[in-house]
Amino acid sequence: MEALRAHGATASLESQAPLVAELKRKAAGHQWPNFMVVEGPIGVGKTTLATNLAAVLGYPLLLEPALENPFLDRFYREKGRHALPTQLFFLLNRARQLADLSENSLVEPVLVSDYLMDKDRLFAEVTLDENELRLYREIHENLDLNPPRPNLVIYLQAPVDRLLDRIRRRGIEFEQQIAPRYIESIAQAYAQFFHFYDSSPLLVVNAAEIDFAGNSAHLEALLDCILAMEGGRQYFNPNPSLL
Repeated sequence: MEALRAHGATASLESQAPLVAELKRKAAGHQWPNFMVVEGPIGVGKTTLATNLAAVLGYPLLLEPALENPFLDRFYREKGRHALPTQLFFLLNRARQLADLSENSLVEPVLVSDYLMDKDRLFAEVTLDENELRLYREIHENLDLNPPRPNLVIYLQAPVDRLLDRIRRRGIEFEQQIAPRYIESIAQAYAQFFHFYDSSPLLVVNAAEIDFAGNSAHLEALLDCILAMEGGRQYFNPNPSLL
């Protein structure tokens, strides 16, 4: 599977290699959830965190190929008629990745991913009109998807202005055309979805001031929180100055 790969140290933490090595040493002595998913709105840092968790835990990493979607730049520019092909591309690619995952594993997957299959419906309901949504739902139902259930979902939250700032700073050209109102709609849809989510244990993270890309202490604090989790839902809302 093209987007499924084993990772060592990632580029975002290479400058702190000794600290990352120490995190790996500490992680090796504990039992971690086998299948972890990092989710959240555009710009919140889910791919960065998923990549770094896979690096520290020595897990394979499953990323959705967002930059490979040939309709996405046109959708961000014009919306409208590009919404349905954009969404169907994501749906079919996510379905194929998860089908490959199921076929390649006779036991529970050991994996970190940067998406939950449920997100597909979430985006569809925000971006598609009534007729498009009806067609999308028919195609979705005919795929007869049965994705593996994560042992832990990590939901990253941040204010819309922080999301927009991160999108601007990471510099992906076509993302610079994303309207603030669209980001706000997606963030609200995520908040509503996870308010009722109970399919897997859920860790809700206030990621507004957290730097999982460049500060291994922040990642270590999150790992400690994962180990200490009890029950179906927990919150991680640290003061970064204390980390």
